[in-house]
Amino acid sequence: MISYIPEQFKVNFSDKCIKCLACVKQCSFGALSYDEEDNTIYSTDKNCVACHRCVTLCPTKAISITKNPLAYRHNNYWKPETVENIYKQAETGGILLTGSGNDQEWPSYFDRLLFDASQVTNPSIDPIREPMELRTYLGEKPSELKVTRKDGKLVISTKYKPQVKLETPIMFGAMSLGAVSLNLHRGLARASKEAGTLWNTGEGGLHEELYEFGDNTTVQVASGRYGVNHRYLNAGRVVEIKIGQGAKPGIGGHLPGEKINEDISRTRMIPKGTDALSPAPHHDIYSIEDLAQLVYALKEATHYKKLVSVKIAAVHNVAAIASGIARAGADIVTIDGFRGGTGATPTIIRNHIGIPIELAIAAVDDRLRREGIRNTVSLVASGGIRNSADVAKAIALGADAVYIGTAALLSVGCTLCQKCYTGKCAWGITTTNPELVKRLNPEIAYRRLYNLLRGWSIEIKEMIGAMGLNAIESLRGNRLKLRGVGLSDTELEILGVKPAGR
Repeated sequence: MISYIPEQFKVNFSDKCIKCLACVKQCSFGALSYDEEDNTIYSTDKNCVACHRCVTLCPTKAISITKNPLAYRHNNYWKPETVENIYKQAETGGILLTGSGNDQEWPSYFDRLLFDASQVTNPSIDPIREPMELRTYLGEKPSELKVTRKDGKLVISTKYKPQVKLETPIMFGAMSLGAVSLNLHRGLARASKEAGTLWNTGEGGLHEELYEFGDNTTVQVASGRYGVNHRYLNAGRVVEIKIGQGAKPGIGGHLPGEKINEDISRTRMIPKGTDALSPAPHHDIYSIEDLAQLVYALKEATHYKKLVSVKIAAVHNVAAIASGIARAGADIVTIDGFRGGTGATPTIIRNHIGIPIELAIAAVDDRLRREGIRNTVSLVASGGIRNSADVAKAIALGADAVYIGTAALLSVGCTLCQKCYTGKCAWGITTTNPELVKRLNPEIAYRRLYNLLRGWSIEIKEMIGAMGLNAIESLRGNRLKLRGVGLSDTELEILGVKPAGR
């Protein structure tokens, strides 16, 4: 069958090429090859995914990658991507897979929100010269404080339930072992310990050598129950029940058997080389009452010393769902918006299911406050957090903290080529191939991840100082500090934000 699909990219060589073959050795997608007889490097452009590994490591900077200029007949409705997808499915008869987050031109509400700064009557605060607090505590807070007098001193007698202290309101989101490399997990764990925050194992269990980072780890319990045992549950600070994720609401997960090596087999507790299939639903959860039973079971298994989180995708009626989760006994509700990343999902699911995290987190915070139960749970927002401003805006809309995933991968070299599901990641991030995994140095990954958290944290201090606040706690749910630009009345109402100029 003749393929109608043109190459997406062109690999170009300049006369500065010295035939060192570094590019050929680095290309994990088979786009470059060397003919010894002709002493020529050839490109198979149809295999190029624009991961830019060859461009970055070429010693003479002789390589450039350009988008294929082949023009389709212009049509405002039938875009080139739509045509190519039809070609692919006509040739294969299968679903189209993709990695990373939603790249469609849906509106970003973060980009339509601005902070309102302090000026004269409420002066700003200089974070360099004055104390500035980013510390955040996750967990249920009491509705009132009881104070007693002891030895002539006032003492708070209220008993707090377990709390998790974060030195910055930014955590690393769930990325499972197998979907990403062990070297990435090493970097995430160490950076979290250094920064005083948490990283999330995802649904693939916790590798044996990373148990030492348990105080900075969230362990996940997903529908497949991979890697879940008593020791695993008690290893982390938080146990997270994954109901859904933003990149693929309502569907399960799939890690191909070719990615299940010895290490991952042992960690996930499944046979080597077998597909790891996570069902769409948990087969013991079909109601809020069922969820409450699992929350109770996990708290029993961890002697009520660990927080239990429930992660859901941002969907319609998310506020009512979150209310049910809070009443089911969860300590944290994590909401993942439709721009959340993934290692593999059907493209059609990623692009067309779910809602933006900004609308979801605002709706949930508002409902929990109206029901008088906002203090019983912490809210974590995730899905498309790109910078420190997005972090601060998510907190102003009602989140206690955020998860970052794609931003973390970008910080260690990801180029968003969206081929995570192939296992051929040229940067050693979303692969289990031993030769490719070596390309991600865990020491360098740790430093870059830590630097990212540090830089964002400093910027958050600058922003809240500009608003006349000296603690991130004062920003949580404080939508008076936000103003909307170019938003409809309905959108402003859901967000709980005033338009700019008012």
